[in-house]
Amino acid sequence: MTSHSLTAERRTDTKHSSLRSLRQSGRIPAVVYGTQTESMPVSVDAKELAKVARTGRSEVFKLKVEGSSDLDVIIKDYQRKAGEWMHVDFMHISANKPIKVRVPIDFQGTAAGTKVGGVLQHQETELEVEALPANLPSAITVDVSHMEIGDKLIAGDIQLPSGVTLVASPEELVASVTASRMATEAQAADESVAAEGEEAAETATEDNNE
Repeated sequence: MTSHSLTAERRTDTKHSSLRSLRQSGRIPAVVYGTQTESMPVSVDAKELAKVARTGRSEVFKLKVEGSSDLDVIIKDYQRKAGEWMHVDFMHISANKPIKVRVPIDFQGTAAGTKVGGVLQHQETELEVEALPANLPSAITVDVSHMEIGDKLIAGDIQLPSGVTLVASPEELVASVTASRMATEAQAADESVAAEGEEAAETATEDNNE
């Protein structure tokens, strides 16, 4: 568990106009829910939320709600617009019950294929896993330095931390290295030149035979 905490205030007015005013005052509307908690509309300070969110969406922290005991929560979902927080869903969790979350993927290294004209493409930036709250990583590190042009990385190839199991399909495509358009066009041009050379050689041979 983490020592991070966030203070929340209960809210009763959920009209769009009040939500807009709330955001303009520097607070973000949110909802707390979970198997042991009834849905509870709250609001949190935008700057404080940003500090907590930096540690990772799957990180467990304390939500201090006025008039209620502290809750262990994670950021289950959120909405952002133009880089600004719009809404957050906090999920109240139990320390001894596994939970399913999407954890950010931290791609490390420079793919070998990019050094010879390839392009590394990220098909996924998060991976759905399951673990006890204490075992949830803030990010999953993936080394892509070995990837050559044509290589693909699927979810089942990723080594997960101890105590963490994969929920996503093992065949889910996570990353790939493809030839760049420039390299592809250059290769096509080379093949065209080679073909023209072979055709010219065949024509010369036929002329000599005549």
